[in-house]
Amino acid sequence: MPDRAPAATPERHADAGLRVGIACSGNPLLHNNKWRSVPLAGFQRLQKYGALLLLQSAVMESDAAYLAANAGIFHPTANSTDFAETADIIATLDLVISVDTSIAHLAGALGKPVWIMLPHTADWRWFRDRSDSPWYPTARLFRQSAPGDWDSVLSRVEYELRLLAARHGCLPRGTA
Repeated sequence: MPDRAPAATPERHADAGLRVGIACSGNPLLHNNKWRSVPLAGFQRLQKYGALLLLQSAVMESDAAYLAANAGIFHPTANSTDFAETADIIATLDLVISVDTSIAHLAGALGKPVWIMLPHTADWRWFRDRSDSPWYPTARLFRQSAPGDWDSVLSRVEYELRLLAARHGCLPRGTA
């Protein structure tokens, strides 16, 4: 394997909170991508718990302006074509939060805690009425209760992230 320079990611500091990788959309060429994609701006509410690293290499046009204007989301895989580099970044994270993409599968295969956000009608491999996965013991599933309702999914994810941050002794930014 050739040597490669590590991707630029925020440094870990004790008071910096959690390091969370996110993937809000998948391959824009897939027919179901519009149903499983979440606007990147929806993840803004998670920034108070630590550093967010966008792990997908491609950014949907609708998310590009938000990413450019938001210095709180790092994009270390912007020009990456190497899944091994993404795996190296995932290894440094506390958690990965992803829609149903290859990033979710990579994190699960690596044994990294991964929270997978699923549309109301999810792919068959996530079964029904489950919040866990037989494929990845470290995965938790967060499903839409109604088609298109990403807000309630993000609210549940935020609640669970707040609990995880508290277990790690991380205060949300903006609190004393």
